[in-house]
Amino acid sequence: IGKESTQVGDWNIVEPLSSIDNVARQGINGPIYALLALDTFDYETSNAEIRQECVSFILEKQLADGGWALFGTAGDPDITSMALQALANYQDQDTVKAAVESGIECLSGMQKEDGGYASWGTVNAESCAQAIIACTTLGIDPNTDPRFVKDGNSLVDALLNFYIENENAFSHVAGGGKNGM
Repeated sequence: IGKESTQVGDWNIVEPLSSIDNVARQGINGPIYALLALDTFDYETSNAEIRQECVSFILEKQLADGGWALFGTAGDPDITSMALQALANYQDQDTVKAAVESGIECLSGMQKEDGGYASWGTVNAESCAQAIIACTTLGIDPNTDPRFVKDGNSLVDALLNFYIENENAFSHVAGGGKNGM
């Protein structure tokens, strides 16, 4: 929006991201998005260790199936995709590299035969979009990589199933109306 992130009005919106206790209050998605935000422009904070603290928090929350979720014991495609996005810049660390490889395997395994994903019991466009972002962030082509092509349907094909041509928009669920998400 053309604002300096450390001076939005009288507010420094980067500084609250300096505390793992602060960003982890809402669970795993807090450290994921804090790490993504901090890495966007390589922001400096008052806590030089915050990035590693976020990485460690995310790694600690990885599930036995290789994925991540807000709760439960099975990976969710949205949270797994977001965790992979956040960890992408840290693959020079062996533990992160191994976690990312397990996460990719889990994400591939969750994919449906039509190439899409269901999150919280609903096949939806946003889960496809998150997985596409994760793949491209990791240098994986979501349209051709065999891990993300099921029964001849790629992840990109699955997202396009939600496209409403006459409205130039996407629906949240197949057959639904256009959705701003």
